[in-house]
Amino acid sequence: MEGSSGSAFQNSNSSRALNSSGVSDRNQRLHLEVDPFVCAVEWGDISLRQWLDKPERSVDAFECLHIFRQIVEIVSVAHSQGVVVHNVRPSCFVMSSFNHISFIESASCSDTGSDSLGEGLNNQGGEETEENKMKDRRKDEEVDGKKQSFPMKQILLMEMSWYTSPEEVAGESSSCASDVYRLGVLLFELFCPLSSREEKSRTMSSLRHRVLPPQLLLKWPKEASFCLWLLHPDPSSRPTLGELLQSEFLNEQRDDMEEREAAIELRQRIEDQELLLEFLLLLQQRKQEVAEKLQHTISFLCSDIEEVTKQQTRFKEITGDNQRSNESLLSKSSRLMKNFKKLESAYFLTRCRPAYSSGKLMCREGASAWINPFLEGLCKYLSFSKLRVKADLKQGDLLHSSNLVCSLSFDRDGEFFATAGVNKKIKVFECDAIINEDRDIHYPVVEMGSRSKLSSICWNTYIKSQIASSNFEGVVQLWDVTRSQVLSEMREHERRVWSIDYSSADPTMLASGSDDGSGVSVGTIKTKANVCCVQFPVDSARFLAFGSADHRIYYYDLRNLKMPLCTLVGHNKTVSDIKFVDTVNLVSASTDNTLKLWDLSTCASRVIDSPIQSFTGHMNVKNFVGLSVSDGYIATGSETNEVFIYHKAFPMPALSFKFQNTDPLSGNDVDDAAQFVSSVCWRGQSSTLLAANSTGNVKILEMV
Repeated sequence: MEGSSGSAFQNSNSSRALNSSGVSDRNQRLHLEVDPFVCAVEWGDISLRQWLDKPERSVDAFECLHIFRQIVEIVSVAHSQGVVVHNVRPSCFVMSSFNHISFIESASCSDTGSDSLGEGLNNQGGEETEENKMKDRRKDEEVDGKKQSFPMKQILLMEMSWYTSPEEVAGESSSCASDVYRLGVLLFELFCPLSSREEKSRTMSSLRHRVLPPQLLLKWPKEASFCLWLLHPDPSSRPTLGELLQSEFLNEQRDDMEEREAAIELRQRIEDQELLLEFLLLLQQRKQEVAEKLQHTISFLCSDIEEVTKQQTRFKEITGDNQRSNESLLSKSSRLMKNFKKLESAYFLTRCRPAYSSGKLMCREGASAWINPFLEGLCKYLSFSKLRVKADLKQGDLLHSSNLVCSLSFDRDGEFFATAGVNKKIKVFECDAIINEDRDIHYPVVEMGSRSKLSSICWNTYIKSQIASSNFEGVVQLWDVTRSQVLSEMREHERRVWSIDYSSADPTMLASGSDDGSGVSVGTIKTKANVCCVQFPVDSARFLAFGSADHRIYYYDLRNLKMPLCTLVGHNKTVSDIKFVDTVNLVSASTDNTLKLWDLSTCASRVIDSPIQSFTGHMNVKNFVGLSVSDGYIATGSETNEVFIYHKAFPMPALSFKFQNTDPLSGNDVDDAAQFVSSVCWRGQSSTLLAANSTGNVKILEMV
């Protein structure tokens, strides 16, 4: 796994990005930044080649011209510096939100394989022939086809042939006119989507002879004519980039495209405001029935409605859209209507929640500061409608009758996950392989055996190959996954260790909590009750929180272990799990059937006895059912054999999923009340969730 990680980093580090303002002086390298391309990979931005080859892609003239103009502007900047781009091909561009285009240089589109696009592009003199350049380019394409997953090697090779100008085929050197030819091919691909690879190959071969499909000539005659101009076999007859940018074809709809983008964004904001406005109006109607008792409530509701209406009116004035939808947005959501009373409570809680600034208490009442956090929570609550099974982990362990999974953990990249439990084994699986391959049995990539039942595992957030585990004998072990070996053992604890956690801020820090009432490996915090869970904050290794069997949560500064920084009091039973939602908010799980959200920034004294939110809906009275957080979403198991998803803004579940038990003999679903979901784990900050139950059934779920 270290090797695969390293190659991934190599691919990222060899990538560059360029937009229309990123070209430097001709005699210097083009100024290229790594980060934009890396972000594109991380956040799901796709290459233009992938976008063009989407099945059933429909042609939107505004969208296609918007994309084409951006690419023309990027090439124009290079030409203004005397640089021939060469790589005006879809695989060398990535698309982000609002169809924003950026030029990338990686191994797949580099002329020379150097770190700089400028080095290869400026080398048009006598040192290197065009023939050698083409050979080097093909070699780099072949290397990249093995290293990168998008686009595929075959597509890249065909694309390179399609985008080679006639003069280059004849052995002449590439010129600015050659880039214009490539822009013509790109314009053709934008306006002529083809359903199959075979059809595309035939059509692109005909394009070299300037033969256009009849459907393009009939549906897009102006675009077809412009395309033929760019594809003229005589380079001197093709337009320059300056002529392209000044052409009526590119400029007549530019203002319309900009207005269209702004209108789409504002229309979405208007719908969001409409949803909030409907909620407030319905709430006003209900409260007016008890007007004498709720006069104060009605007064500030009127104020809020006025504030939201003003904001919505401002948006409508910008767009010129003064029509109000007759269709109720609120009534579309049965979840909201069923939980209306809880939604109402969340509104009042957000509306009147105290705000702390510089240690001074301030009330939000009468201000509009509550609108954005409440609206954001409402939109996120409605973002997903159900949990869908992406894959079932099918594993047969015939030697162990009990397969209870006590802990799940993803590696730092979300590429591999590990399971551990009472079968005394740590099993490591490749997540994408489980999702994409339909097999009767999924075998682990690595399997490591322990002497005792395992209670918890945690992947190091920095060292990809390192996993820590704790067991029922009180031993904490560090494992090297690549070698399937124990690196070290820590035997400070005298009794069972329930929980371990690596610090995200300092991966050399590992904390453990035990039945002996102690935790932390670099020091010892002694408590009177069993420690059931430990957790570092996401941004610091100097602080530690842990939950205890005495119903409390303790938050320590590790530089002063004599007494806790603050104590969180509110649960009625054992605190079984805790997780940091962000730098100041902590969520805790307890066997009192609740999750509670705490704000550590409100700790004016050493005790916090009022959580900012209590989540109810799942059942948890005696077992550890797991807890995991991702981007405000809180996942937990239940003793009803279900997974529940909450959003931090609201106390009721947003989604749930029930594990179905199948009789191995009859194949029918059976309901076993003794089964429960024992562990959950998000795949990083994504919508994918890993969940396991007490029979060892592991599912990969996705919010959709």
